[in-house]
Amino acid sequence: MKGRILIVDDEKDMLALLRRIITGKTEHDVMTESDPLRAIEMIHREPFNLIITDLKMPKMDGIALLEEIKRIQPSSDVIIMTAYATIETAVEATRKGAFDYIAKPFRKERILLTLRRALDWQALARENVALRQSLEQQKAFPSIVGSSLAMMSILSRIKQVAKSMATILIQGESGTGKEVVAKAIHAYSDRRDKPLVTIDCTAIPEQIIESELFGHKKGAFTGAWNDKKGLVEEANKGTLFLDEVGELNTVMQAKLLRLLQEGEYKPVGGLNTRDADIRFVAATNHDLRQRIGEKKFREDLFYRLNVICFRLPALRERREDIPLLVHHFVEKYSKLNNRDIRDIEPKAMSMLMAREWPGNVRQLENVIERGVILCQSDRIRLEDLMPERTDSRPLPYFNEAIYGLPFREAKEAVIKAFHREYIQGVLQQNRGNISRAADQAGVQRQYLHRIMKHEKIDAEEFKKHVT
Repeated sequence: MKGRILIVDDEKDMLALLRRIITGKTEHDVMTESDPLRAIEMIHREPFNLIITDLKMPKMDGIALLEEIKRIQPSSDVIIMTAYATIETAVEATRKGAFDYIAKPFRKERILLTLRRALDWQALARENVALRQSLEQQKAFPSIVGSSLAMMSILSRIKQVAKSMATILIQGESGTGKEVVAKAIHAYSDRRDKPLVTIDCTAIPEQIIESELFGHKKGAFTGAWNDKKGLVEEANKGTLFLDEVGELNTVMQAKLLRLLQEGEYKPVGGLNTRDADIRFVAATNHDLRQRIGEKKFREDLFYRLNVICFRLPALRERREDIPLLVHHFVEKYSKLNNRDIRDIEPKAMSMLMAREWPGNVRQLENVIERGVILCQSDRIRLEDLMPERTDSRPLPYFNEAIYGLPFREAKEAVIKAFHREYIQGVLQQNRGNISRAADQAGVQRQYLHRIMKHEKIDAEEFKKHVT
């Protein structure tokens, strides 16, 4: 490790000797100063890894200088030199934070050994700090995988806002990881030890969502045999995650707005309001501004939710993260299925990189899980990811000629060829039934139909082969 070293001694011959010893055997940057007061000015201006100082100096002794150094640059290590070495001197120096002390006269090997030990200790300390930070991030973001600029920006922003009380709105297509981000925000917040309660606004019928959210009193409606605690009460002191908040009807939007504004709610059939201390995180795959224009979402609720906004990129917008995600999912599902899969063949990875992934990370994960289960060796092949292909013909976009094209042209050719080949294969497997083919591909029927229209693929051609 190359370090920056400052030597302080009122004897200029000693400064010259130490500089010669250190620079003769190492590549460290060495600066010297005979006046401890000027040395303090230097320490204010610039950082040093190591400071070597004499104990006895006329304007300030080494112990006093040590105390100033630890106040100005706590991370700098200090070595005390003294011709008056005693047990008391050593104890006082180490108690004040000195790394070590050296008795004069000294051998140059002693100086170099102590210097190396100090810098090695600093390197170890930095590694420990980095490891702790890495473990902390892994604990907070266990499922967020990606090294693209977009994902690094999201991770940084999570750290920045998680400890606040601001309401957060997470926007992105289905499968981009909105719930994962919500969990990370909660895990990194000061409420991490309290509940994170999730309510899926698409999964609960409109007739009972108010009861699920706010609870109800006995007899409030037919079937309300007992008092019921709502999710808001369960989330008290913690975080409430409203997934797909854009699906709430306008009546519930009004009630949610009151909860956000006033911090209070009323159970169904209850007469008294209750207070709620909750951190709100909401997510949606809708364009809420568009829904506001369509009178399907309250504008005042949107602004109340949209204090901090995260926009998660679609997987096609961060293709550089696909290899990381693939290896993450291969490892995950290999462990779950007790398989020893070590790799994925380049041809299979190329196909994964070329796909559009309308279902985003969730769709990629499903494909990799299937590949792990069907894999018959320690390496996932293209056939494991696309078992619907019954022939051995090479996919057209793996033709060697593709590498002779400029990147953008090659990318367009790959995507176009993949669309046609894959959709034809899925339709053939499902005998031209578009709905079943869409389910198998993990996409919406409208999306599949749009690709078929663009590629001029006629489902009727595959129905002709039905016997």
